[in-house]
Amino acid sequence: MITVVLYIIILFYCLAIIVLIYGFTKVNTIPYTGVKPKTKFSIIVPFRNEAENLPVLLASLSELNYPMELFEVILVDDDSEKKFKFQSLKFRISVINNIRISNSPKKDAIVTAMQMVNTNWIITTDADCTFNANWLLILDNYIQLHDVAMIAGAVTYDCDNSFLHHFQQLDLASLQGATIGSFGINKGFMCNGANFAYTKSFFQELNGFEGNDKIASGDDVFLLQKAIAKSPEDVHYLKSENNIVITKPLNDWKSLFHQRVRWASKTSSYQGTFGKGLGLFVFTGNLSWLLILGCCFLGLTAFQNFFILYVLKFSVDTILIYKTNQFLTKTKIQYLILSSLLYPFFSVSVALYSLFGKYEWKGRRF
Repeated sequence: MITVVLYIIILFYCLAIIVLIYGFTKVNTIPYTGVKPKTKFSIIVPFRNEAENLPVLLASLSELNYPMELFEVILVDDDSEKKFKFQSLKFRISVINNIRISNSPKKDAIVTAMQMVNTNWIITTDADCTFNANWLLILDNYIQLHDVAMIAGAVTYDCDNSFLHHFQQLDLASLQGATIGSFGINKGFMCNGANFAYTKSFFQELNGFEGNDKIASGDDVFLLQKAIAKSPEDVHYLKSENNIVITKPLNDWKSLFHQRVRWASKTSSYQGTFGKGLGLFVFTGNLSWLLILGCCFLGLTAFQNFFILYVLKFSVDTILIYKTNQFLTKTKIQYLILSSLLYPFFSVSVALYSLFGKYEWKGRRF
């Protein structure tokens, strides 16, 4: 009887992924139309001990195909061990110290930077990111042609050939696929703070991070969910190769585990039922996969039943990952089968640990 229940759970999981695949195809790719840029942006970059990454970030921003007088960069130092010094650049740049008022350093950094922002549009990103040269051009293009107050964009990894890096890329592709797919069915619930834009007036209208500032992470997701609950028509996803931000994967499994725990810890605090429901489907789907595998070893079910369900789950996961990865990067998918076998163990461990354990991030425990 229990095996039948597990089979049904996995079938519902597959159905949920199929809905996301459908949603992904419904989000149109946006081309650049060549309108004259006019939007002014303030790019907020919270950082802590990023002396190695910040020069690369600033060099990438220096190479943007966008008028330098139309954007500024505000670096918010969250108690780094060494103070960052920069050479003069073509665009305006400020380095300020974070003012801590909550349990979330990153949210505090954004609120601190807001006091200096004089533009209407704000973009948040991370210190370890680089950008397509047309990143701001396509954002400006979209803003001029649409009535919008908040824009979510894509993030991908710059991977080497290691299994760890490609495992992260496949995981991120599934998350990005779920993000885009949810917007495609008008159920957006997730975004990435490394590529997130909104107006200062909309941020103030939403009362910023009020209501979730006790949660260490979620400067992106909770603000998006508040925005969609208040004015869903003002929140868009910009699906464009010009708008993809590139970030660095982590180089050890412990750091990856703690990062994913940090991400997973937000799920129980999601505002909408769709995000919570999808998170539950993903967790129970992967847990059921593990339980059925255990039943096979215990002789409680035939191996061919497990194999059929594995192929079914693998197929729908692969379609979503393939479509998303094809959009995100030209890097070919590697280690797909091995990752699909490891991922349920990893995913379930992260989910369970996020409910009871503490995690480390940037030298702090949360």
